[in-house]
Amino acid sequence: MADGFEDIEALIPVDVLRRGGVDIKTVSVNGSNIVESAHGVQMVADLTFEEAEPMLKGADLLMLPGGLPGADNLNAHEGLKKALVAQAEAGKMVSAICAAPLVLGGLGILKGKRATCYPGFEHTLEGAEYTADLWTIDGNIITGEGPAAALPYAYSLLALLVSEEKSREVAEGMRYLHLMEARML
Repeated sequence: MADGFEDIEALIPVDVLRRGGVDIKTVSVNGSNIVESAHGVQMVADLTFEEAEPMLKGADLLMLPGGLPGADNLNAHEGLKKALVAQAEAGKMVSAICAAPLVLGGLGILKGKRATCYPGFEHTLEGAEYTADLWTIDGNIITGEGPAAALPYAYSLLALLVSEEKSREVAEGMRYLHLMEARML
């Protein structure tokens, strides 16, 4: 995470993955554990990038929340960009939502992939086929559209990391499936 992150795009996936039993850590690229969201909410990240860097090679997933200027601040962090390239080249999961796929596009990670992002950022998905879907999975790359996509995006990550069954169990426990089955008035 970087200053200017979108609150729910960071915290909903963390919440869902932790409910599903995934050991997920929040990491600040600010040089301190304190990160401020795009809406002025201050959060204490589990680790700074410097503390997390030795562990990144063993990570199953590197996930970027969107928001502005958060995505631009992530894109300015050279250590993070090196870690993302290494993760993608190793065939391990890399995900980004909203404006954050611009980081992946700029690194060439999206070339030949299908991807989505917040409308208006399609031009940053260099070499990708833009889907306009709420979330898109193409091999080891997972992208999400924006704040409203945070829950289905998070459940798809949980299904990939643990199982479809666990994802459905968590979604049901959070009443998400009930919400999706309800009639919209």
